Formats: sequence, C-alpha cells, structure tokens
Amino acid sequence: MSISEQTLAESRELAGRYPKARSGIVPMLHLMQAEVGMVNSDVIEACAEILDISTAEVVAVATFYTMYRMRTEGGEHHIGVCVNTGCGLLGGDALYEALAVKLGVGHNETTPDGKFTLERIECQAACTHAPVLTVDWEFFDHSTIAEAMDVIDRLTAGEEVLPTRGPAVRGWRAAERTVAGLDDGLADEGGGVDELMLAGLKVAKAAESGVDGTVKK
Repeated sequence: MSISEQTLAESRELAGRYPKARSGIVPMLHLMQAEVGMVNSDVIEACAEILDISTAEVVAVATFYTMYRMRTEGGEHHIGVCVNTGCGLLGGDALYEALAVKLGVGHNETTPDGKFTLERIECQAACTHAPVLTVDWEFFDHSTIAEAMDVIDRLTAGEEVLPTRGPAVRGWRAAERTVAGLDDGLADEGGGVDELMLAGLKVAKAAESGVDGTVKK
C-alpha cells in the first residue's frame, strides 16, 4: 500500500471525530489525496478498511465531488478559475482561456512538468469578489489576466505568492491536508473579512432597525 503509517493514523483520528465513523470519509479522502496525489485503488481500499464500508461506497463519494482526482495525479499547484455566471461575465471566461493558452492545458489537465493543474470551476462561493481565481484553494479576488499571468510566472520561478486573503500559497498537497481538517497553524495568516463580505449583513441589520434605531418587532 502506498499510504504511509502517519497518514493512516491521521485518517483513523479523523474518523474518530464523528459519531458514525463513515462520516469521516470526505476529509479522509482529502488527506490521503494529499499524500498520493489522487484517489487511487490504495486510497479507496484504505478508506473502506478504516471505515468498515465497501470500496463501492468509497468510490460513490469520491466520484461525486469534483475536488477528488480519480484518473491522474494533481500538479504541484492547482489553478481554479470560476466560470459561473457572475464570474464568467465579469472576466472569468477570458481569464480561463488566457491561462489555458499560457499553460498549454485544458480543463482538469496538468502541465507536462507536473507544475500546474488547471480547472474550470462552476462556483467558488466568492461572488462578491468576481472574477475569482484560486491557487491551491487560496483566493485571488477581482483577478485580471495580467495578475494571473504574474502569479503563474512567480510560482514557476519559485517565489512566494500571497493571495488576496489567507496564507501564502503552499502547494496543492499542503492545502489538501488543510481541507481535510488538520490544523496547519495558519488560521490567522493574511486578511480576513472585508467590507464586501459584510455589505449584505449591514443591509439586513439596517432593515431590521427602525429610523430611531429600535429593532422592529
């Protein structure tokens, strides 16, 4: 089996966090993918054994979510471009096309050197900051083609790259461990909530209050 004892131990710990161990399958798949680079037969069998479920049940989950790679390993960096309506109209489609040309790959493909995997993503839940680009799941808000090209160039050169918010880009596999729910110690790194994120909340609170500042019943 290609999975280390450390990852297997961490997977058992994840499963133990839930009243029903099988609920840990989603984070477990991310954790094992972080080590292996994809969800292969070893990952499927390990999850099934730890959770005492069938391999078919593991595959059912792994093939449902697009964040799991079932056929090929992911690159060193994952480049995600939102192309849903809001982002697409505001530049997401053009951003994706420019990156596809620069990297020489299409959707869900990895560059020959294994450096970058490119993905068209239907929504990244950051519509207020459209168009959104993510690198290893870190957000680059209001992205332009020029900024995206610069990010690729700097990552290629091995330079530190800082997103709009959150910690510096660390690599896709490191990010997958974080997605799995393992503490990376970076919760306070980078910016947090901004005014765009709070705009809707402020409008809602204003609507709840009367002109004199009292809350409506």
